[in-house]
Amino acid sequence: MSDTTAAFVTTGRSGYELLADPQLNKGTAFSETERDAFDLHGLLPPNVSTLDEQVSRRLQALRSFETDLERYAFLRELQDTNETLFYALLVGNLEELLPIVYTPTVGAGCQQFSRLFRKPRGLFLSIPHKARIDRIFAQPRFDAVEAIVVTDGERILGLGDQGAGGMGIPIGKLALYTGCGGLHPATTLPILLDVGTDNSDCLTDPLYVGWRHERVRGQEYDDFVEAFVSAVIKRWPRVLLQWEDFAKNNATRLLERYRDRLCTFNDDVQGTAAVATGTLLAAVNVTGVPLTEQRVAVLGAGSAGCGIASLIRAAMRDAGLSESEATARFYMVDRDGLLVEGIPGLTSFQLPFVQARKAIEGWKLDHPDRIGLLDVVRNARPTVLIGVSGQAGTFSEPVVRAMAECNGRPIIFPLSNPTSRAEATPVDIEAWTEGRALIGVGSPFPPITRGGARFKVDQTNNSYIFPGVGLGALAVGASRVSDGMFMAAAKALASSSPARDNPKHNLLPPVSALREVAAKVAFAVAIQAHQEGLTADVPIDRIDQRIHAKIWTPRYVPYRRKMD
Repeated sequence: MSDTTAAFVTTGRSGYELLADPQLNKGTAFSETERDAFDLHGLLPPNVSTLDEQVSRRLQALRSFETDLERYAFLRELQDTNETLFYALLVGNLEELLPIVYTPTVGAGCQQFSRLFRKPRGLFLSIPHKARIDRIFAQPRFDAVEAIVVTDGERILGLGDQGAGGMGIPIGKLALYTGCGGLHPATTLPILLDVGTDNSDCLTDPLYVGWRHERVRGQEYDDFVEAFVSAVIKRWPRVLLQWEDFAKNNATRLLERYRDRLCTFNDDVQGTAAVATGTLLAAVNVTGVPLTEQRVAVLGAGSAGCGIASLIRAAMRDAGLSESEATARFYMVDRDGLLVEGIPGLTSFQLPFVQARKAIEGWKLDHPDRIGLLDVVRNARPTVLIGVSGQAGTFSEPVVRAMAECNGRPIIFPLSNPTSRAEATPVDIEAWTEGRALIGVGSPFPPITRGGARFKVDQTNNSYIFPGVGLGALAVGASRVSDGMFMAAAKALASSSPARDNPKHNLLPPVSALREVAAKVAFAVAIQAHQEGLTADVPIDRIDQRIHAKIWTPRYVPYRRKMD
């Protein structure tokens, strides 16, 4: 199905049934011959359009809307009507449409999901229907599934619990798997585990489409997730399963429980870590300060923040530091301040990054009972500041100016999504550092002015990583997704940095090049999987061919009618 060289498609559908199938519908691009064969005359206007003409028409309509939420709804409806046209539009206009299909607009799409709901896409698995999961999965339309993105809707971007509205995230992620990574849309399946919601706005909304129940937790929750994973493994033994936007107390825990049972990863933990690490490696090349001499402050010590720290620490070890030397270079700051020895309630993934009390003796603090971010910057003098807190404005002017005082080229990454939750805006960081900062943001911002010219801000977004990771893993039939594969992805991204040739250029390739980036990341990931013995007997000299054979390009091919 994903073979882009297929000469034609054979289908038994015709008339309205054919036009109603988004994977088969061509709209006005059905030829005269196809209109004869599939009883389409009269159902379509007489003019036969090309795909390029359809893209032009849809792009003109898209740009006529006043708000991005309207554009988001328009694109979702197009995706549910004609997938080939939707992806041709997306692939040809990635820079313009990525912020609409995914962050930041997808956040509003999740909040308004119940009102925007038109046609079902993916699967809603609710606890009352736990016993029916196998039967739901058994539908023949899911035979081709290779990639699943699943969420329980509890921690959607920086917006919190959105219940069933969280389905917008798997739909958006898989659109990027196809648009950036080239996976055939028929091989992708978005899933929402509806375990209820604690969002009172959802529960009291008469239009809410989800299960009206407070969020289930504890053993009942774990049993439901186990039933889901067991059913997935039985139905699709070689599937790639991506966990998305689970709350801190579940994200790392579920990843550790299932990462050795199937090919799976958590993009918030591992994908975020890889893109942050790859961008940091590119920035280090610009600053000239070796990775082994970097000191990293992370605001937001949840699963994403600690995942970033873990991968950067591994990169530091690769560069020559010992485990203890590398660990000591991290300062994790959460809502209660710097993580230090003796703080109660720390999770298992936070413990490795707790600072020793002895290491902070003599620090001058604004408040003796709490070590805030500004205290960390003034005393530890970090070279890198990363934000995954979901709290807007927390990279305040004093914090950013303190970073600039102790660094010639401070590296500052406010990565929280959506845009409204970013720790600082690029224009403020640029002003407060006199234009010396190397900036990476999680969602798109307008260009800044640097050296009298417009300069695009690097969007340090997971879309640089996860499409390539998925493509590479599936191309070689990887049985697992290892930490080494994410390190390979990060280094492949860093090697693609335009700043390698000119330090005045961007740290990351443009968003318009995401398909090329995905192919490069996929190759590095696949090679790493092969070296770790995780592939399905794929010769190393066939890996590149396997990857490119997996990349689907949206185009129309002729149809032939299947005869009974």
